[in-house]
Amino acid sequence: MKTHMKRMASFLSFRDKVLIIAITCLILPAIITFTIYNYLTKDAVKEQANISAQNELELTDEYFKKVFEDMLYTLNFIQLDTELNAILKDPINNKMNHDVATDYEEFINDQKVQQTLDTITLKDQKVYITILLNHGKYYTNYSFREFNPLDIKKESWFIILNRLKGYRSIWIAPQPTMIASERKNNSFQLSVARPLRDSNSGVYGYAMVTIMGNRMNEILSSENADHNMLLLNEQNQLIAKNQPFHLNLSKQLNEIAENSSKDVMTIEGKEYLINTRELSITGWKLISLIPYDHAISKINSIFKRVFLFQSLFFIAFLLLLIYLLSRLLNRLVELRNVAKKVQKGDLSIRSIVKGHDEIATLSSSFNQMLDKVNEVIEENTLTQSRKREAELAMLQAQINPHFLFNVLNSIRMKVLLKRDSESAEMISSLSKLLRMTFDKHKEMITFQEELEINKDYIRIMNMRQRNRIELRMAVSVETHPIKIPRLILQPIIENSIIHGLSDREGFILIKGNYLNGVLMVEVEDNGAGMKMEQLSAIGETLHKSVPDTSALSDSGKGFSSIGLTNVNERMKLTFGEAFTMHVESELDKGTKVTMYIPIREEQKHV
Repeated sequence: MKTHMKRMASFLSFRDKVLIIAITCLILPAIITFTIYNYLTKDAVKEQANISAQNELELTDEYFKKVFEDMLYTLNFIQLDTELNAILKDPINNKMNHDVATDYEEFINDQKVQQTLDTITLKDQKVYITILLNHGKYYTNYSFREFNPLDIKKESWFIILNRLKGYRSIWIAPQPTMIASERKNNSFQLSVARPLRDSNSGVYGYAMVTIMGNRMNEILSSENADHNMLLLNEQNQLIAKNQPFHLNLSKQLNEIAENSSKDVMTIEGKEYLINTRELSITGWKLISLIPYDHAISKINSIFKRVFLFQSLFFIAFLLLLIYLLSRLLNRLVELRNVAKKVQKGDLSIRSIVKGHDEIATLSSSFNQMLDKVNEVIEENTLTQSRKREAELAMLQAQINPHFLFNVLNSIRMKVLLKRDSESAEMISSLSKLLRMTFDKHKEMITFQEELEINKDYIRIMNMRQRNRIELRMAVSVETHPIKIPRLILQPIIENSIIHGLSDREGFILIKGNYLNGVLMVEVEDNGAGMKMEQLSAIGETLHKSVPDTSALSDSGKGFSSIGLTNVNERMKLTFGEAFTMHVESELDKGTKVTMYIPIREEQKHV
């Protein structure tokens, strides 16, 4: 695929490539921007919808809180009202002591209780109150024909009611409607019950306050008519809802209630925005289910309009970009056509592209190039003639060294005929040194060849001076084929002879070892050595990026840094900064120069 695309791109003109790149660089950011905008917008809409739903839940919680507080207030009134409490706990109402009370007093007390219960109401709703005493007597604000209050003791939750301590209450919902006249319009009721407790005698009765379920549904519907609002008890059973509830949604109530961390849930292929809130008094759960499409419908409409306008503007700017680029790149096409004609051999044609931009500059340079080419063609004959003359001069320069070597060889042969073998050997060594110096095509030689050169050099130096110098070698065989720049050891040995040994007898030891890709070469003498000041100066010179040898003189005793600097620079140019050179010296004991040369694999063999 990638190769195919490269092949196709190779057939496109520069103008087409620029147009494709420009359009691509315009379209891709637009698509990415639209995608990110859509993604971020949906997140913002979902967040705003969640905030709105939480506000609705908070408001609904306040409504429920007011209703529940009124119901609790009624219970507290029954339990704490002095007159009512005295009647309910009065021994007159105890059947075992009925003989000490009159029927009239009992009638009066019953009337007082009944009047009190009849006057208790909650705002905007009907409340049903039931008081059961332990000896079987009861009081209600509804008729016995509507409901037998003694049946309350048969309910399963009544066992839990008996176990409550102090002034704690139990909330009961959902509960089938117990009042016969209310069953037609209310399918369920909501009750709160509490034991009536005396600090001395303990529980002497029970009180229950009940409201109809329609009041709960009305609260849920008051602010949330456009989506589902649910009320669940502690067991996640549905208590109330604001609109008919789908069966499949009902089956997932437990999952909705238990996974309050989810904010979006898919039910039957449709997404719902889920929000929950725990009621502050009862601990029940309010759940809001908003269809996700409905939550983002408004912003989607806005996004579509924005997308439409942006698309129109994008197309308009794209067409304008193509037009302007075409006008600009047509000048390059003109320049390309001129280049094609020049390629066919027409050197008289010139570009007519004008202006002050880079393309015009390129056109002018192209015309100047053509003028220069014509000039070059005219001068080509003279140039070729001059080249021939230069080649002849080079051949002559090559002949001169050969002539010199031939003369030296003739002198050597005549000296041998006169049986002066020492002079003949000196001439032979000099010839080898000169040949190595003049040979410009042999910059890299083997380490073994370098050692042979320095043997000849020592031989010549021993013939020049009275005291002989012994050349010692401790070189491993594996170092012989390694290639190094020629005449690397000679400047160091020359320093040892001239400045170290100073025309005295002595020895020069050359060591060579190859280990882990590094050739280590040591040149050591037993000469006069150096003072610490001079040794430090040489060390600083070797470590400078641009060595300064003006402060170091070759005259007098001591090592010269000029030869060392030359060797150091040549080796660094050849082997890089990995090459290092160290000089060690001790006065009256000698000097040692150590080189660490990094060797590549191809330099290990001839």
